Amino acid sequence: MEQRLSLVTLGVADLDRAVAFYEAGLGWSRTGDDPGIAFFQLPGLILGLWPRDKLADDSGVADTGAAFGGIVLAYNARSRAQVDAVMAEATAAGATVTVAARETFWGGYSGCFADPDGHVWEVAHNPFWTIREDGSVRIDDS
Repeated sequence: MEQRLSLVTLGVADLDRAVAFYEAGLGWSRTGDDPGIAFFQLPGLILGLWPRDKLADDSGVADTGAAFGGIVLAYNARSRAQVDAVMAEATAAGATVTVAARETFWGGYSGCFADPDGHVWEVAHNPFWTIREDGSVRIDDS
């Protein structure tokens, strides 16, 4: 199996609200027009939004309604200032800050927010990683 992440699907309580958050709030562009699921093409992978009950059913798991689903998604920023800007943009769009941006123990700078459905995102500047022009992140600069 090749080492890659191709799709992250988030189970959402209200698909229209979630789409509005990502489109109008964060300024992302939706790919396709299927009314039952939303896809966003990202550099190197796709983000999907799908009603939580359908995602649970399709995945063969019980939807216990837990507030934290055990996943944190990360957005790597090109600078500390960009971390602050992304955190502010997300907050303005309706996100809840769970950890204010701050210096990290590993030498970077990061903060976390939860989207309207409680999915947690880390926004980080990691000075030890390279972000290529296409948005892909490299642990080394090769």
